[in-house]
Amino acid sequence: MEKIKINKEGKGQLLYKEAKKIIPGGGQLLSKRPEKFAPEIWPAYYSKAKGCKIWDLDGNEYRDFSYMGIGACTLGYADDDVDAAVIEAIKNCSMTTLMVPEEVELAKLLFEQHPWADMVRYQKGGGDAMAVAVRIARAATQKDKILFCGYHGWHDWYLSANLADDSALDGQLMPGLSPIGVVREMRDTSYPFWYNKIEQFKKLIAEHKDNLAGVVLEAARNLTPEANFFATIEEECHKLNIPLIIDEVTSGFRMYCGGACEYFGIHPDMAVFAKGMANGYPIAAVIGKKKFMDAAQDSFISSTFWTERIGFAAAIATIKKYKANNVNEHLNRMGKKVQEGWTALAEKHGLKIHLSGIYPLGHISFEAAPLELKTLFVQEMMKRGFLVSDAYYATFAHKDKDVNDYLAACDEVFAIMAKAVADNNIVDILEGPVCQGGFARLA
Repeated sequence: MEKIKINKEGKGQLLYKEAKKIIPGGGQLLSKRPEKFAPEIWPAYYSKAKGCKIWDLDGNEYRDFSYMGIGACTLGYADDDVDAAVIEAIKNCSMTTLMVPEEVELAKLLFEQHPWADMVRYQKGGGDAMAVAVRIARAATQKDKILFCGYHGWHDWYLSANLADDSALDGQLMPGLSPIGVVREMRDTSYPFWYNKIEQFKKLIAEHKDNLAGVVLEAARNLTPEANFFATIEEECHKLNIPLIIDEVTSGFRMYCGGACEYFGIHPDMAVFAKGMANGYPIAAVIGKKKFMDAAQDSFISSTFWTERIGFAAAIATIKKYKANNVNEHLNRMGKKVQEGWTALAEKHGLKIHLSGIYPLGHISFEAAPLELKTLFVQEMMKRGFLVSDAYYATFAHKDKDVNDYLAACDEVFAIMAKAVADNNIVDILEGPVCQGGFARLA
């Protein structure tokens, strides 16, 4: 049943048109661009949010069944316990000449979850933290080259892989990432390998072992590890005495409180956390073994706002609540329910789909016309009061009733989509342009 009328002239839609004239790309994060969802009709901005609900600038109320703050809000929007800790931190001043004791308290919490780790350095975002981890690895080993698998942010060390081959990163998460602005002298300093491709990894090890500083790996996102994949990487890193760096920016605090490392039994030398560890407040952490982390003292790694109090207070409150409520069990249960619902409804309506991802980070793609059908899915679910994408990021604020309502709306919308495929008129019933896939310039 439709609840919200699509409006190209809504306050958010008009504000975004203005934003694109004065902010390159329209905003600060590629993943939030309306062009990634439903161009010209996506509401773009919010006025307030609570739990899994968002209100746009026109007062329309939606339930968020897409990215939940791009994976940052694992407890839900404006969680009372986390916000209370943040408000207390603000009252006591978030920044002074002295450091905050929460740095040490958070370190101890992280080490409880990861007893293999001895030291930690903090940052404010996942991309920055990954850059710090790579810097530390290079400082500790006095070597240059990095092997990596997965998506690891916007910094030069990562994008430099596309200097040698402009499609080198396409299979890692998002195609079309341009290395323009990255100095060409960084070419051949980072090399990608594909998840579960053990022989490809071994070949890269053989080619670059004499100048290899470390291996960077997303433990989990869209695929399940095959036998010996992690064990082989661990063994090669141990032989070369280089760090295995696990990127838990997206996977951390979802499958397991500590992260995918604990879930899969991986033994890293360093690990990086951000996003879900503070429920939407900015903080990141690089944890690791002293033999590698100590090199952070030898390289200049320093920033004023890495010391402010709010992120630490939020992270401490988030982790404590996560552990007390076994949030990872809830996220896995909600994610499984959604993925099973997608499968059942697709079979019911004869809609061909492909599912991937761990339960808390589920992904769906529509085979007949992926981008056109994704746009139609977003459009029709918006009318029914849901913000969606081709992914579902579970949150503690998603309850059984929310998921039941979501799947009931999917039932209606999948029927519309299946009919559009059969009638060959998907684009004809769209109320705006087709959404974009990978990275693309807006104008």
